[in-house]
Amino acid sequence: MNDDGLVSAAAWGDWLRAQIATTAVVERAVTEAHGLVLAENAVARYDLPLWANSAMDGYAVRAADLGVGVSLRVLGEVPAGSGADPELPVGCAVRIMTGAAVPTDADTVIPVERTRSADGETWARDTVQILEPVAEGANIRRPGEDTRAGTVLAAAGTRLTAARQAALAAAGVERVRVHAAPRVAVVVTGSELCAPGQVPQRGQIPESNSVLIAGLLREVGLEPVAVRHSRDDAAGVRALLAELARGMVDSSGCDLILTTGGIGPGTHDVVRIALESEPGVRGAEVAVRPGAPQRAGRLTEGPLVIALPGNPVSAAVSFELFVRPVLLGMQGAARTERPRAQAVAGADWRGKVGRLQVLPVRVEDAGEAGRTVDAPQLCCVPAVNPRGVSHAVGGHGTADGYALVAEDRGDVRAGETVPVILVGS
Repeated sequence: MNDDGLVSAAAWGDWLRAQIATTAVVERAVTEAHGLVLAENAVARYDLPLWANSAMDGYAVRAADLGVGVSLRVLGEVPAGSGADPELPVGCAVRIMTGAAVPTDADTVIPVERTRSADGETWARDTVQILEPVAEGANIRRPGEDTRAGTVLAAAGTRLTAARQAALAAAGVERVRVHAAPRVAVVVTGSELCAPGQVPQRGQIPESNSVLIAGLLREVGLEPVAVRHSRDDAAGVRALLAELARGMVDSSGCDLILTTGGIGPGTHDVVRIALESEPGVRGAEVAVRPGAPQRAGRLTEGPLVIALPGNPVSAAVSFELFVRPVLLGMQGAARTERPRAQAVAGADWRGKVGRLQVLPVRVEDAGEAGRTVDAPQLCCVPAVNPRGVSHAVGGHGTADGYALVAEDRGDVRAGETVPVILVGS
């Protein structure tokens, strides 16, 4: 195992992404592909809309027949889902519902609110009077005006959201080729940790990293194949890593093993000790705060391992900066980082020149003071004490973003702008 000196967060992230092996390409039904990344373009099979249909509840008419006070004879009705195409002689109308196919003879739909029935009902049975005409072609959705058949609806490298799934289904795409979801195992270390539900004894703390890391995986659309806790026993950690790598815990094995804790220089930092014999694993101090100690690389038995710090906020920041991009990169995603927004700092906080500061913040609307052409409309305030971030799991739980303070910046003053990664709902 190689141990490096201080490296930048950007350099560490680049090195990690260079270790990625993309997952296998598989075929899935569109309905079962949510959260997966397309391995090839998905192309519309049908025009959207497929045929001319009504955008309103009203009457299908000929525009030439319209005029204030004009009465039209009602011939029938076309509900949504009907295949009927009734003839429409001059001076006639057909009741039509939103989404229904517009009769071939009609060129316009007039909303029911702009008409009056002879018998005072909302809908006319025999005769309808026009109160306010509309322009020719009004309220008709034309075939292909949204998307034409053959159009690329989602490119390779795109992650399938619910909206993209719906677009593909509407355009007749039934199956897609995607990258398989990476198989990820989680190992949490620390003899001081007691399981959720147990009462901590002196020297113990409730274990939360398994909840954190498993939850962050689920937010990326991945269910961990295994979540394990190990006491501070290097031999036990080494054996557990081998079991996960060989598929002895989960029959399919792992593509990635995430660990938390035990990577410092101490005599009980068992993950560091367990990985010392692995020539493909690298350790470094990354110029980031929190989350400086990092270890990662490929085990001799195959899987990639990323060993994160044990302090919960350090682990969360490390996941956001380094693990999330790796997971998306393993699936061939074109975009592996979240978008960033500019926000106004709502308070002063101390920085540290020489390190990227990643501060959990609460993001709010900046109010009228921020509503100028050039200024951001977001405001952020620290969710934790900037002097002690790594362990502040309580304050971190209220954060919905990470403010990024560049290595050369140092302190932040209220009113200055900072880039923010938005991570909350």
